Amino acid sequence: MGFTVAQGLMLLLLIASTMAVSKANRGCKFGNRPFCHPHHPNNTRTSNRIIVGDSYHWNFGFNYTDWAIKHGPFYLNDTLIFKYDPPSPNTFPHSVYLLPNLRSFTKCNLRKATMVGNVTQGSGEGFEFELKRPRQRYYFACGERNGFHCVNGTMKFFVKPIFR
Repeated sequence: MGFTVAQGLMLLLLIASTMAVSKANRGCKFGNRPFCHPHHPNNTRTSNRIIVGDSYHWNFGFNYTDWAIKHGPFYLNDTLIFKYDPPSPNTFPHSVYLLPNLRSFTKCNLRKATMVGNVTQGSGEGFEFELKRPRQRYYFACGERNGFHCVNGTMKFFVKPIFR
């Protein structure tokens, strides 16, 4: 009773898939993976104050979508702190808009967006935005230069807070 070619290929596929999954989860018990829940830096019992972009703050050229993926999950009542330089001859101005839906976020359409931080509010200690609504997606983007910083794909991200 031998294997057919199809059975041999299925066995090979099963072994390769098992090895890929185990390699992807390697190190998870030690907390070296950003998606390992129990060891994630935002996995606390109280609400957190999170500086958007960490030490990069809210600046052009940093990928905030990647940042949000690495720092998630975000929880109800967490506070996002947006810090950015005030307008000057040496810096580009930044602002923060809350976009109403995924379509506006994808297209960087600011027509129905709400400005939550103007060009001066991010200076100093920055301004705070509390995630108050559970399971609602919050779509953030820089709206300066007609949304150019959003359109290039870096100065935008979204979060969906969950219950702790």
